[in-house]
Amino acid sequence: MKVAIVSDLHANMEALESFPEECDELWVLGDLVTYGPNPAEVVDMVRKRASLIVRGNHDHAAGAGEDPRCSEAFRSMAAATLDFARAALGPEQKAWLASLPLTAERTIDGTRFLLCHAVPSDPLYAYCRPDSPRWQNEAADLEADVVLVGHTHLPFMLQVGGRMVVNPGSLGQPKNGSARAGYAVCENGKIELRSYEYPVEETVRKILAMPVPDDIRRRLANVLRSGGDPNRNRTSKETSSCLKS
Repeated sequence: MKVAIVSDLHANMEALESFPEECDELWVLGDLVTYGPNPAEVVDMVRKRASLIVRGNHDHAAGAGEDPRCSEAFRSMAAATLDFARAALGPEQKAWLASLPLTAERTIDGTRFLLCHAVPSDPLYAYCRPDSPRWQNEAADLEADVVLVGHTHLPFMLQVGGRMVVNPGSLGQPKNGSARAGYAVCENGKIELRSYEYPVEETVRKILAMPVPDDIRRRLANVLRSGGDPNRNRTSKETSSCLKS
């Protein structure tokens, strides 16, 4: 059994269409929409391809019309592109996003997997980096061998007691300093973090044509090109005031 695990697609159709793996199952850890230019198309493709999908904070926001509660550096981009996503999505697509489960479980060859977007105790919103001591508590009493999470856009594998916490990174908006799309593969009892190149400039071209303010478009393009920095072309003074998470 070969399982591919992706997260944080953020309406990036080029990254999704370029996905290089043939797999038995595709698991999606949330945030299909906002930031990117193709929310409806990404939703439709994921619905066709994925075996397991959990709800992310941006899916919840687009489906239910609520605040995704983003960090200050991304708040204005999230707000502008949420309006765009809700206008692009049909009523049935929004209802489907709002109905996605917060967590999912699956057992393969005796290994128990728990899927969520953020952390098990706060599946939508908690921002928990790989070096956070919170993982000790989050993974302590779970009836799972592997916990699959997204949300931070940072790929990592972390051993916590007898459990493994795995974040595949972001497929559609990486924030680890690389423009390469991130994902994970589980096969024959082993999990591996992988990445690949996709036509970033085609996604950027679409972003620059989105009906959102010019500053928002430019910052979204910077995030994709730089692998995380929305203010790459700003002065150091401006950047230092905007990058607080």
